[in-house]
Amino acid sequence: MTATSARILGLSAHYHDSAAALLVDGEIVAAAQEERFTRVKGDASFPHQAIGYCLDAAGLHERELDHVVYYENPVAKLDRLLTTYHVLAPRGLRSFLRSMPAWLTDKIWLAHGMGRELGLGRSVQLCDHHLSHAASAFLPSPFEEAAILTIDGVGEWSTATLGVGRGRRVRIERQLRFPNSLGLLYSAFTHHAGFKVNSGEYKLMGLAPYGTPRHAELIRTKLIRIADDGSLALNQRYFDYLGGLTMTNARFEKLFGGPARRPEGPITEREMDLAASIQVVTDEVVLKMARHAHRRTGLEDLVLAGGVALNVVSVGKLLREGPYSRIWTQPAAGDAGGALGAALWAWHELLGAERVPGVPDGMQGAFLGPDIAPESAEDDAMLARLGGAWEALDEAELQQRVARRIADGQVVAIARGRMEFGPRALGARSILADARSPEMQARLNLKVKFRESFRPFAPMVLAEDAAEYFDLEQESPYMLLACPVQDRQRIPADEEGLTGLDRLKAQRSTIPAVTHVDGSARVQTVDDTRHPFVAGLLRRFKEATGCPVVVNTSFNVRGEPIVRSAEDAYRCFMATDVDGLVVGNRLFDREKQARRPLTAEERAAWLERFERD
Repeated sequence: MTATSARILGLSAHYHDSAAALLVDGEIVAAAQEERFTRVKGDASFPHQAIGYCLDAAGLHERELDHVVYYENPVAKLDRLLTTYHVLAPRGLRSFLRSMPAWLTDKIWLAHGMGRELGLGRSVQLCDHHLSHAASAFLPSPFEEAAILTIDGVGEWSTATLGVGRGRRVRIERQLRFPNSLGLLYSAFTHHAGFKVNSGEYKLMGLAPYGTPRHAELIRTKLIRIADDGSLALNQRYFDYLGGLTMTNARFEKLFGGPARRPEGPITEREMDLAASIQVVTDEVVLKMARHAHRRTGLEDLVLAGGVALNVVSVGKLLREGPYSRIWTQPAAGDAGGALGAALWAWHELLGAERVPGVPDGMQGAFLGPDIAPESAEDDAMLARLGGAWEALDEAELQQRVARRIADGQVVAIARGRMEFGPRALGARSILADARSPEMQARLNLKVKFRESFRPFAPMVLAEDAAEYFDLEQESPYMLLACPVQDRQRIPADEEGLTGLDRLKAQRSTIPAVTHVDGSARVQTVDDTRHPFVAGLLRRFKEATGCPVVVNTSFNVRGEPIVRSAEDAYRCFMATDVDGLVVGNRLFDREKQARRPLTAEERAAWLERFERD
């Protein structure tokens, strides 16, 4: 084995969003989250099925792996926990008694246990949590050198790091240490607003534009001290995550006017204002961290990873107001992406393999998961057993027919090609609709996705037409930047008498289904290199309507992971009010299915299978 030949499996597991990623001779062959196989959203269990998929994709057996690398160091993580409990004693006793049995029997021996589970006869190698994030951000990026920021809740001890990537090297130069954490601060407000920590943060971000940041100064004076370099200190008098069982305590509740909202309870002005306030503070910290990284490194390009890097509002603001020429965010910026980062770190750092930046980047459009082929006898048989009826079309005809349906106001789900790696659906497991429709956002939220009405939808636009509709200074192929809708596309909104979530009713642009109440949009640009099928579909939609923008939302319902297989796609289609479905090169019409759609009662029972936020 040399630095030019190795089979490396990267793993993340046992916290949230477990995943596996496989490199063969430096090429990313496959990567996927375990949740897509188990159908348990955010599944944290050991990624047996994701590993099986990766090995099958390469035609390998576990014994043929040269290296298996885990995305964090359990010993360092245990050191943090024990140190924290020691400092807090006896206050953290309940949390200590709850967590220690698992650590003393399983987690501390994780490297050995994983090796046994994989039948390797040896321990897996370890890569520190934030180093995995940093490697996932820089090594697949298109840059020869770049500043690196990783920001999340916490890894071993680090909660944010600043580093530099040059050639094949990734170096972390500074770190922010636990318990001071921007990610945990944001999660505390997620909890207080009644959303689930580690999955509901994007809901809080979507709620922010409805509120007024009236509590921002209170956060700055009571909860957090922010330095000019973006480092911060949290006032632990208001939090309970160190040794308790919840994120916040009674002081936090008193400071912000009462207890946390009950999950599924009504969303009030209080939650909207809290969301707006913490978003303003988050924007400030991210911008200060990035400006400091620029001053320290002198580099004009920046790469990002960690859960906070998925805050598209902060990253969009950084692109517009920060000092960088270009910003690139790892599409799987959360813990799932740590599996890929660990594998890439082993290839370039441990084995010394040289790196040539990919064009347009090294992520292959993030289409690294299981494939739904255009034609498959096995899928044909399965879909027929489920009562499916379809037309088999060639690619050009399929693009034309889908574009026409969307232009006519229909909602069409797509399950075609390799599944996306990361939290965003980018056209391979997507639901598409007409962005020009004023009613489409409400229809999709309430009758297709079965989720809160305030949740915004993302626009998918041809890269060559993006500047006509959005104030966007670079490409955004992974839907990881929020930016303003162009003034020429804006319509003066009539909000007379509208407050709170009722502001949704006011039309703000020529593409109202994807324009948020603050006039922004979370944009995905589409090009022929990364996704030729969807690019062709958008061109046909533009020919039919004059508009190159459609709604793109993930193909799933609330609480369910994004669909993976043809079977997942058909079952989800029949449980929703989606009008049409593409599976490979098959086109399904709802009215022609042998099996009737689910009734409201059957649909409710079906939804109960999934974790509720």
